[in-house]
Amino acid sequence: MLCFLCFSLFFFFFLLRSLSKSSAAPRRKLPLPPGSMGWPYMGETFQLYSQDPNVFFASKKKRYGPIFKSHILGYPCVMVSSPEAAKFVLVTKAHLFKPTFPASKERMLGKNAIFFHQGDYHAKLRRLVLRTFMPEKIRNIVPSIESIAKNTVQSWEGQSINTFQEMKMFAFEVSLLSIFGKDEALYFEDLKRCYYILEKGYNSMPINLPGTLFHKAMKARKELANILTKILSTRREMKRDHNDLLGSFMGEKEGLTDEQIADNVIGLIFAARDTTASVLTWILKYLGENPSVLQAVTAEQEAIMKAKQSGDDNLTWGDTKNMPVTSRVIQETLRVASVLSFTFREAVEDVEFDGYLIPKGWKVLPLFRNIHHSPEIFPHPEKFDPSRFEVAQKPNTYMPFGNGTHSCPGNELAKLEMLVLLHHLTTKYRWSVVGAQEGIQYGPFALPHNGLPIRISLKK
Repeated sequence: MLCFLCFSLFFFFFLLRSLSKSSAAPRRKLPLPPGSMGWPYMGETFQLYSQDPNVFFASKKKRYGPIFKSHILGYPCVMVSSPEAAKFVLVTKAHLFKPTFPASKERMLGKNAIFFHQGDYHAKLRRLVLRTFMPEKIRNIVPSIESIAKNTVQSWEGQSINTFQEMKMFAFEVSLLSIFGKDEALYFEDLKRCYYILEKGYNSMPINLPGTLFHKAMKARKELANILTKILSTRREMKRDHNDLLGSFMGEKEGLTDEQIADNVIGLIFAARDTTASVLTWILKYLGENPSVLQAVTAEQEAIMKAKQSGDDNLTWGDTKNMPVTSRVIQETLRVASVLSFTFREAVEDVEFDGYLIPKGWKVLPLFRNIHHSPEIFPHPEKFDPSRFEVAQKPNTYMPFGNGTHSCPGNELAKLEMLVLLHHLTTKYRWSVVGAQEGIQYGPFALPHNGLPIRISLKK
């Protein structure tokens, strides 16, 4: 009964969406890209999200070529799967393709969040985020990140854990630290409580009726905004300078409203949490399946630990810059797992590409996963081989954090927290997978089966 109700709501939503968002008729005598639009109104959404995205995208590319049309999440789409096309959409002609997300996610994150804009407003927000997350700034929070990492792995000792859920909590702690510093710790538990409710509604139907996940999420989102308003008010009363991201947003010359600040804080927590946690989960899976790689990472991390003076095992910024093997493991995991399978853009006018018409209003999806799994670019793409990153990759072939002006501005922070956690995990602990090791689940990120349950034990 529940499944039937969900299906009915899903169908009703997409029926309304499709009827209200009719695509612009082509104005030029150019053909649309080849492809299939799937079922009436619903398109091919179920086919994409109910299976390995590799299978869906690869079958389309094999049948239609590197550019093809489809119908996803209630919208007609053009999907592009070549480095040249991705560069065209994200870099060369980025002004013709505005960033876009499903309407429900935009309402939950907030319409002012950096992801939904381009132009001067986006440029200002990106500058503020980059200013906080540049290497010169994040090097100062290595001790705080390390403290979070130590406490996290110590809490796992002798336990069976769900890797993804635990990594989400670790990434959340780091994101709160980077946004608020240590001064707002009093609010952290309330922020976590509200955000945990909010995130459950990210992929729900946008039906704001009492009892629905979306309704609960929107209530939690309102409470989150109220907490942020209190923090902003307190900071203004104290008239102290803060070097964290919130302090950067609050600069008087930036002219951001409280609503704009709240939307961007919530949006950046979203961006920083699940993606980082997903990558860390895949890293543990790949290291467990490749003992020689795990041995190389462990040897590198132990060498860093042994080089320190007796009694001082704290990492420095310089230590994190001296982890080439571990860094290549992160790079290869980002490629193989391709947590960010694609990104959404929308054509702001009729666009011609490669002899085809991309009509105004159509969604355009650069397929990072297809590019990362292309045998022409990465030989034996399914093989986990960090050594392939001993040489630089060709431009526009490796885009784990996106590309162009909308690429992830927090990628340096994400890599830093991964390196710090892996240092303490590999030097002091061992782990083994509990239960079945095969299988992938989707929702919305691809994850090892059941979030990779593992058992952690202290090395003897």
